Amino acid sequence: YRTLRVVNPSPFMFFLRTGDVTLVGSSPEIMCRVVDGEVTVRPLAGTRRRGRNEAEDRRLADELLADPKERAEHVMLVDLGRNDVGRVAQYGTVELSDVMVIERYSHVMHITSNVVGKLRDGANAFDALRACLPAGTVSGAPKVRAMEIIDELEPHRRGPYAGAVGYIDYAGNMDTCIALRTMVVKDGKVYVQAGAGIVADSDPTSEY
Repeated sequence: YRTLRVVNPSPFMFFLRTGDVTLVGSSPEIMCRVVDGEVTVRPLAGTRRRGRNEAEDRRLADELLADPKERAEHVMLVDLGRNDVGRVAQYGTVELSDVMVIERYSHVMHITSNVVGKLRDGANAFDALRACLPAGTVSGAPKVRAMEIIDELEPHRRGPYAGAVGYIDYAGNMDTCIALRTMVVKDGKVYVQAGAGIVADSDPTSEY
């Protein structure tokens, strides 16, 4: 975990020892956040490696933002995020506070947008988490059909991968991330999973 903090720092770093299973992760992506009654999801969709220098980094960021396939995929997932938040938010409060900005990490950069809404009366953090699980970025759209296809095609169950890790406090606030870039340690073995978002225009070589 300490090594991970140095080589791949991320907004969500965690080390969870639960019985005979340990989760160690460095996730960049919010699953669902609730602070003072405001719900936030922040889809990350669209990826490029970091540049070797500042000029190459800017070029790769511009290329990412100009890519029609990446933009279309991102818009689809932002719409899905708005729909998820809208299921528990007060009518008329769902909005985008960031739209298609580049978020940089140690090895890669992503396109991200921020979806927020005010929790409706009677709804709480658990309702928000239920509405958002699984994240559109790790399932797809339409969500239910995408999950059915995943269940048919993926040869192994995901386990903690692409689920949620986080906390809920006594004031009703919640912060969870998607369990990406996560290791599962069990019986002296380490399991690492990885995936890619696939759409009709995906290039397998680029996704890999």
